Amino acid sequence: MPTSRFEPSAIKNKVKREEIARKQKKEKRQEKLQRRLAQAKLEANDPLAKKKRLAQNIPRTLDNTREFDPSILTANPSAEPEAGPSTLAPQENSTGNAEPEQQPQDESAADIATDPFAAYFSGEFDPSVPPKVLITTSPKATRTTYDFCDELVGVFPGAEFIRRKKGKGFEVGRIAGWAANRGYSHLMVVNEDMKKPNAITMVYLPEGPTAYFKLTSIELSQKISGHARATAHYPELVMNGFVTRLGHTVGRLFQTLFPPMPEFQGRQVVTLHNQRDFLFFRRHRYAFRSTEKVALQEIGPRFTLKLRYLKKGLPAVKNLGAPSKPLEFDAEENEQEKQALKDIEMGEAQAPSEEQNEEDATNEGGTKQTKAVPPTEDEYLWMWKPELETTRRTFFL
Repeated sequence: MPTSRFEPSAIKNKVKREEIARKQKKEKRQEKLQRRLAQAKLEANDPLAKKKRLAQNIPRTLDNTREFDPSILTANPSAEPEAGPSTLAPQENSTGNAEPEQQPQDESAADIATDPFAAYFSGEFDPSVPPKVLITTSPKATRTTYDFCDELVGVFPGAEFIRRKKGKGFEVGRIAGWAANRGYSHLMVVNEDMKKPNAITMVYLPEGPTAYFKLTSIELSQKISGHARATAHYPELVMNGFVTRLGHTVGRLFQTLFPPMPEFQGRQVVTLHNQRDFLFFRRHRYAFRSTEKVALQEIGPRFTLKLRYLKKGLPAVKNLGAPSKPLEFDAEENEQEKQALKDIEMGEAQAPSEEQNEEDATNEGGTKQTKAVPPTEDEYLWMWKPELETTRRTFFL
């Protein structure tokens, strides 16, 4: 039985068949345009109809259909969490009466209260003083990596860049211990491969943790068309998409790189957007064009990070007890790096005298300052593996 609908494919003549097909496609486009115009006219008179349509027409993406895992997610993305009583058993006091123990509402609150960054968010430090960040590179770095490090120095207030000497240098754990004993709060090591920066190791001093990120899609400020010029003002920080317990740890690590109180007169904002476990870094300056419109001008740099592993504490040093060579950096023309090189050499050469002075201070009743010592074995809190991604909707941050 022949079909009731006419199909252009039934026409034998090729020219006529293509002409009829074009006419049918044009009619479909016109019908769709008329429906959209009628819908726009209706929604212009009834704003509630537009809100209802947008609420119903939500596209399915990998982000909003991610799989819920209670062990890593703080909340179910498809349902709002409801506050309820604690399921922990109450403890009895000395009088025998049951006294409920006060516990955080969820495990994420307990993590935040006991993580290494709690001192930063509790207000123990001066909010007007930026954290001291030491930025260095892997051995035998090239000019491309040095240019990227110069950009990072401009991004993080209080950052200082010291070159590692080519062909020499200690392990990252020794450098982290040296930086922690000299008042630095963070260590950033930019790794290079094939003469291009490919990874960043971030160490929170003096007790860790240590995060290793894969680095891709680097665009320096000079390569961005129409970029703005950065100022010395403390930027604002915007973070999106960190919803898991691991994501909270990574997000708080980046928060400690900036002063708690931004300088709003600079109108600079740093954005770290997490989408499918890729961290997109951007820096902009905003300008108020009117009371309702705001314009953005990118400052740069821009790059993308992906977490590979998170370690507890400082990076390990296998031969920690063995005698080490003096830590050396490239000496430049400026006096700051020359002075830092002298401090490093004097600190390594006069280690016994410093220990003796500390013992004398302890005997006199003074407070002894503990030194940061890297461990001999690594303890991983989380490590990415290909078998962890069971589906395309599995994310960890």
